[in-house]
Amino acid sequence: MEFKDDIGKPWRFEEDGLTVTRSCVWSSPGCHPVGCGVKFYVDAEGKLVKVEGDENQPITHGTLCVRCLTLKDLIYHPDRIIYPMKRDPKDRGKADKWERISWDEAFDLIESEWKRITKVYGPESIAIWAGTGREGGTMMPYGAAVFGTPNYCYTQSGYACYVPRLSCSVYVLGATYPETDYAGGLPGRYDDPAFELPEVIMLWGKDPLPSNPDGFFGHAVVEMMKRGTKLITIDPRTNWVSTRAAYNLRLRPGTDVALGMAMLNIIISEDLYDHEFVEKWTYGFEQLAERVATMTPEKAAEICGIDAEDIYGAARMFAKAKSASITWGLAVDQKANGQQNAHLIIALEAITGNIDVPGGNIIGGFADSLNEVGFGYDVMPPETQDKLLGLHEYPAYCGMILNAHADMMLDALETGKPYPIKMGFFAGNNLLAGTCAAQPKRWHDAMVKSLEFNIGFDFWMTPSNQATCDLMLPLASSAESDGVVFTHYSALPVMYGTRTKAITVGECKSDLELAYQLGKRLQPQFWAAYPEFMDFVNELRFGNKLKFEEAHKEVCIQREVNYRKFETGLLRADGMPGFNTPTGRVELWSTMFEQFGDDPLPYYIEPQYSPVSTPELLDQYPFVLTTGARRYEYFHSEGKQIPYLREIHPDPTFDINPADAERLGIVNNEWCVLENQFGECQLRAQVSSIVKPGVVQADHGWWFPEEDGNEPHLYGVWRSNINNLVPHFHVGKMGFGAPFKCLLCNVRKGEVEE
Repeated sequence: MEFKDDIGKPWRFEEDGLTVTRSCVWSSPGCHPVGCGVKFYVDAEGKLVKVEGDENQPITHGTLCVRCLTLKDLIYHPDRIIYPMKRDPKDRGKADKWERISWDEAFDLIESEWKRITKVYGPESIAIWAGTGREGGTMMPYGAAVFGTPNYCYTQSGYACYVPRLSCSVYVLGATYPETDYAGGLPGRYDDPAFELPEVIMLWGKDPLPSNPDGFFGHAVVEMMKRGTKLITIDPRTNWVSTRAAYNLRLRPGTDVALGMAMLNIIISEDLYDHEFVEKWTYGFEQLAERVATMTPEKAAEICGIDAEDIYGAARMFAKAKSASITWGLAVDQKANGQQNAHLIIALEAITGNIDVPGGNIIGGFADSLNEVGFGYDVMPPETQDKLLGLHEYPAYCGMILNAHADMMLDALETGKPYPIKMGFFAGNNLLAGTCAAQPKRWHDAMVKSLEFNIGFDFWMTPSNQATCDLMLPLASSAESDGVVFTHYSALPVMYGTRTKAITVGECKSDLELAYQLGKRLQPQFWAAYPEFMDFVNELRFGNKLKFEEAHKEVCIQREVNYRKFETGLLRADGMPGFNTPTGRVELWSTMFEQFGDDPLPYYIEPQYSPVSTPELLDQYPFVLTTGARRYEYFHSEGKQIPYLREIHPDPTFDINPADAERLGIVNNEWCVLENQFGECQLRAQVSSIVKPGVVQADHGWWFPEEDGNEPHLYGVWRSNINNLVPHFHVGKMGFGAPFKCLLCNVRKGEVEE
């Protein structure tokens, strides 16, 4: 096949009778949140013909995942929702009761129910069921600025995705998020004179190639490996990068904090730390040294199930490197001890002098922050703001991200306390399909019982929509809408991109369009004209005055990178050198943690259910269970309708070691039941040594759109739902983290009874 070189082409051009639009995608198709460059090829009838990678994109260089390559199959799938629909609330769960309506009818219905419910129960009775985000951000405008509610809620227990790491960074480091420097914002990339190749990258609970997490382009690790970077991997599972690592630390799930404390113990006791940085820019070093001295490498090795010599070797390799970084993943968040895990990782970066330096962990400046957090929050009356669920019980969680506490939201749905939840809106969340909600059947039952009106906004009739919604609104894909995308939710100096509309399908709208139009209908006093709104969003996300009409012609804009901002006053509002923390330093002893009633120093606790903390359960549940490893084919519950994706990975699976499989008489690809005291699910066995004996790893996000959608079946959503096994409200002291990756279970041959 002849290779076409479109380097230097404008944002839109003609080629072989097709109109080609260059853009940067986001969910859907689940390219979250790198903003990969694409070219949409559209014929004279306005139909998308094919999708290719855009070689002009300075980070992805034309590479695309299989989800992007099959975007056309999503857009034109016969099951896709492309018109508004409604049904009577008494017909929830009945797949044949939906009827097509106009957008005007849909808006009339929303306005009528919003006014009724707000008048009777108050605006706090409305909840926005948020997902990972499909507009380059979380779309918090749906909460305060559209529906007038404080209860914007990501429904994952302990919001155990990004937020434990994020909050720890804010409280300890005074910056939103430290990430491995992969030269994403530099014009010359790896050859830019300002860049220094990391000698060592430590991948902690992060498999970067299938996940591309939090804006980090996973293939950058491979690119840097080719240039000489060495790897240390920390993960219970073996993956592609770990087989090429100098040290592959396959620890017992949930024991990361013991490992981190031992590494700090080695680095401090062997005098391998950066004395100048520690003395000038850290707070509480002596106390940290005293705390980590309690965790010897030998003790950590016993706890984690790894070799003590490997802990010594990895710690020394990281500390002695000229430049090194840690790129951390979701596994850091998914335990009650997640905040302490994050604290240790920041401490490792800090005491080795690898924060905000070339080849280390870069951070954003004072003007860089998460987009949209608190968007419109100040327009609500103070008494409404004060009713945010969890604000007083978990101020470190709710006060920072202005989200309702997920576990308290389920409790409120079930009990009506402290007040009832009566109306909901799904903003990118298929919570019943094991995407994020622990104990999904409880969420189902509570929502069906409590909600008087619920709105879905999606591509598909998901199990969550079918079971609980009274109104369905059609969502536009990345090829059908304008918008702005960026890495790391705008918190790091890497890149901004624009999503440019190439086609129109049905009557679908984007989140930006719907938020604006609903906001104008429900609370017009807060909304300007649409062009001004788009420019405001661009300014919010780009951090400058660039208008969208100018921005989308650039397609992708690299952001300026400034290193050592702590020396030049760019991290603080007062312009003084230092970090944006109460002490002006990286807080190894956290004044904020103490203020919130937690230990200011990192500490290790066992997972709530483990061979150590609950040995009495081992006869019944002998396996350590970890869940949710990302796959190339799917983004959480998205993509199960796409034939090519299902062909690659047709059924939900779990990994089990060959020794365990042989002992249980389990053969590869056999259906088995995973069960514990909280629930059960059915998955196919993948017999593989990528997990150690005694550990199993299970897929998440499974449902079967080809099956019956009616209640109680709901596309088979309960059958293979690993979140059936995850408990509710097993969070850390400040409300963060949940044990999605460190539980106990049993494995037996067979299938669940439905």
